Amino acid sequence: MKKRKLKQTLQYEIFLIPAFIAFTTFTIIPLIKTIMYSVTDFDGVRHEMNFVGLKNFITVFQDEVMRHSLFNTIFYTFCTMVLINLLAIPLAVFLDKKTKIKSLERAVFFFPSIVSALLLGYVWGYILSPMQTGALNSLLSIFDVGPFGFTATEWGAKISIILVAVWTSTGWYATIYLAYLQAIPSEYYEAAAIDGASKWQQFKSVTLPMLAPGLTVNTLLLLTNGLKVYDLPYALTKGGPGYSNYTVTQVIIQRGLSEKQYGPSTALATIFIIIVAVIATVQYMTMRKREEDLS
Repeated sequence: MKKRKLKQTLQYEIFLIPAFIAFTTFTIIPLIKTIMYSVTDFDGVRHEMNFVGLKNFITVFQDEVMRHSLFNTIFYTFCTMVLINLLAIPLAVFLDKKTKIKSLERAVFFFPSIVSALLLGYVWGYILSPMQTGALNSLLSIFDVGPFGFTATEWGAKISIILVAVWTSTGWYATIYLAYLQAIPSEYYEAAAIDGASKWQQFKSVTLPMLAPGLTVNTLLLLTNGLKVYDLPYALTKGGPGYSNYTVTQVIIQRGLSEKQYGPSTALATIFIIIVAVIATVQYMTMRKREEDLS
């Protein structure tokens, strides 16, 4: 019996081997090499490397562009995480209503998340162009208003990037909340109504606690996707004006591939990996505790 059970277990686990090989090849090995290169003077060409200690890490904190990219990435992640969750939950409640056009409503809100973020960035870059020929400025010129430099200033560009990201992703995350909403038994609402609970009290005491697992999932996804963002800010503003809206991934790619600064680039990547790991761990533990409190 033990041999048969072991044989069955091995038959199931053998299917994990391709995934394990792929994960090791494309994630674990590059991660180890990144950390290794971060303490050397590797230039991407020669195989000989010299140990330089923390020199590359000191360079990162002395480099204004790299420091600014860390701030931009964390600021973008925090703002999108908060705004999308605040909008996605009421949107999911709205889409959960039984109407004749509910399928159309869901499709309309979900559609922006299907299109490539890079493509949407270029489209919105044209719409929000600070030039007179920009789509929005052209429209406003009909009323003798503008032109406005929507992406011409540092904070104008930051706000534009965040708003476009929220517009793009809210429907997708609302769909996740919608799935959790539809799993809530109707008996809970019926019992709350019998007890005299108002719609708001039902939402606060029934809907929100039952959405706690969805909130944990969405927050983790928003956190990881926000911290590794590259395509949307790059397509919308090219990281500008100047380098004021560079993200960490953009700096790593630009310095590592274009300028051949492999040491500082891998050091920045290593710092970023540590930051992501710490934030994700703290966030997950906090959300799990919150989920238990609401349940």
